[in-house]
Amino acid sequence: MRTLSFALLFSVAASVSQAAEATDPVKEVMRITSENWKSAESDWKFIFDADPLSKLFSKRFQAAYHEAAKHPAYDTDNGQPGDPFGYDVITNSQDGCPLQDMKLEEKPGKDGATDVGVSFKFWTCMDDDEIKNSVEKVHFDVITEDGHPVIDDIHRYEDDESDSVYAEMQELAKGQ
Repeated sequence: MRTLSFALLFSVAASVSQAAEATDPVKEVMRITSENWKSAESDWKFIFDADPLSKLFSKRFQAAYHEAAKHPAYDTDNGQPGDPFGYDVITNSQDGCPLQDMKLEEKPGKDGATDVGVSFKFWTCMDDDEIKNSVEKVHFDVITEDGHPVIDDIHRYEDDESDSVYAEMQELAKGQ
């Protein structure tokens, strides 16, 4: 009986130690984004490709993306529709520099979500010191779905005002 108790205890402890954290999907999105902007020769990986979209984002976000994708911003070389965005939604840009000085901050958000804020310098390859030292901010609403943390919305901040990628996708789905 004692052996069974220890086995059960170790099994529970192993499960707890492998539990996903709210920052996990955000860290993966930021890893992909950092790799994309590392150099001009980087092979671009879309955070909304089928695999990352299904693993890192909520079902609500996925549904909104699929509706928005019916109105692509561009056509691809292979004749398939492109992404509904004509820019990188994390950096809110089509141009930029390698991400530097990235910091994550986790705090309680609205409606039971976790707010995972990320700040980084994005224009460090520019000559103008004000632009070079500017700090970009993006926040992720992370919820638990099917026992795993997933991103339910992305908010970019500029001048203390934020937007919503989810709301943008809803507008794109309307053809706007």
